[in-house]
Amino acid sequence: MNRRDFLQQSALTTAGTLLIPHFLKAYETQAMGQLPGSTGKILVIVQLSGGNDGLNTVIPFRNDIYYRERPTIAIRPEKVLPLNDEIGLHPAMGSLKALYDEGLVTVINNVGYPNPDRSHFRSMDIWQTASDSDQYLRTGWVGRYLDAACAGKSQQPFRTIEVDDTLSLALKGNNLNGMAVLDPKKLYNQTRSGLVTKLGKEHHDEHESVSYLYKTLAETVSSAEYVYDKAKIQTSSTTYPNHELGNRLKTVSQFIQSGVETSVYYISISGFDTHINQPGQQERLLGQYAEAVGAFMTDLKAAGRQNDVLLMTFSEFGRRVKQNASNGTDHGTANNVFLIGGGMSSRRVLNEAPNLTALTDGDLTYSVDFRQIYATLLHDYLGTDDVAILGRKFESLKIV
Repeated sequence: MNRRDFLQQSALTTAGTLLIPHFLKAYETQAMGQLPGSTGKILVIVQLSGGNDGLNTVIPFRNDIYYRERPTIAIRPEKVLPLNDEIGLHPAMGSLKALYDEGLVTVINNVGYPNPDRSHFRSMDIWQTASDSDQYLRTGWVGRYLDAACAGKSQQPFRTIEVDDTLSLALKGNNLNGMAVLDPKKLYNQTRSGLVTKLGKEHHDEHESVSYLYKTLAETVSSAEYVYDKAKIQTSSTTYPNHELGNRLKTVSQFIQSGVETSVYYISISGFDTHINQPGQQERLLGQYAEAVGAFMTDLKAAGRQNDVLLMTFSEFGRRVKQNASNGTDHGTANNVFLIGGGMSSRRVLNEAPNLTALTDGDLTYSVDFRQIYATLLHDYLGTDDVAILGRKFESLKIV
């Protein structure tokens, strides 16, 4: 690990409740003489970790191949919530279907990338960094967006927030990292100790790398205070489901309604790796997802912010078309992406349903590169330079 990497990992912006001890340890090491190696729009990203089964989420209920390849786990046609004549939603997703009927949901099918990787960790890195499958990047696409947003301005980590205790690669930039904030009060209290406050105000004339560490600490102390003070302004009166995603989306809504100047929020929920006994597990998770998103959009509508906030949902890959011998599915490739809210004009399924007669090694063949979605959101929605952030031009989609 080089010195800059150590400093970024030690800095207070890279992890929630564990940050203060990490920084103090780094400070002690340095003290002993050892230098350690806008558009006004808001994007909310929900990551379904584990590889959600897209074929049982957006179901091709008129396709005989789907039922032939999934004799015990396929969703029967009479239970599907139809979106059009070909595909429909899982029956547990009634709240999402209601949003679709209101014109708030766009479904994008067959999303993936060339030469897909079926490893959870590698594929998630590819999605979070927006890299090619043979390219290894150390910064995330949201982190690079933050770099661009703060270029030549005051450094404001709170411009991108992950509602968690630790920060994903997606929010790590070259010059600045986003904030991991699960409990604003707890983070604020951690930054109030006398030593932390003193360190944040002193030592700015030290060695460049050490100065960077102190500067990062000072920025985070300031950001923690800003987020905590702002978050006290508005509380939500909407009833959210009492589970992880419901609580985290409620936090995002309160930040938005309180006027926290964050452009991108990031949330991750796990459990979607359904190799064994998939039906019950996926039904529970999709139901929780749909009800939480439904409450979130209801809350934003009541606050008059529904058209200002776009929620994107993705998973690192889909599942194989053919079910396995354990009443589940194994790692696949292409998947679907949901875009919800954001002032889109009408409900729609953007592109063709998965083609089950033209598989690649038993998997769905992608037709939309996920970076086309990123490019469209960056340029058309957030109003920034997508090429500078993604490294090259990707054809935009007509979704915003």
